[in-house]
Amino acid sequence: MSVGLLLITHNRLGDELLATATTTFAHCPMRAATVRVGERCDPEALVAEARGKRAEVDDGSGVLVLTDIYGSTPSNVAHRLVDDGGVRVIAGVSLPMVIRVMNYCRLDLLALAHKAVSAGRDGIVLTPEDDAAV
Repeated sequence: MSVGLLLITHNRLGDELLATATTTFAHCPMRAATVRVGERCDPEALVAEARGKRAEVDDGSGVLVLTDIYGSTPSNVAHRLVDDGGVRVIAGVSLPMVIRVMNYCRLDLLALAHKAVSAGRDGIVLTPEDDAAV
């Protein structure tokens, strides 16, 4: 048993992040799905779709939901799933986060959520580090 992964993002962002991370592993090491939020979408229909995808990826261990921008429609849809229980939501999804989640897919939901957040922080790097070079 392992936590499921659900990416709820604008357009195809989640699809591309999941595909790229999966390529890194040559396969997807966990149950994962995406929900695309388009320009003209019905939020209630999106919530229903997200609940269906959540059910597909949840084996009882919970679901980590990654979304792009806090306060946006994808984030609002994701937060509607929290009421169902067994869901953690993180905004600001990035490729380093998705890869780290896949690397640690056997952790419990809370530990995996913390790994994802640390990957988001660790994945932001300013170069060059020498301010004089800028």
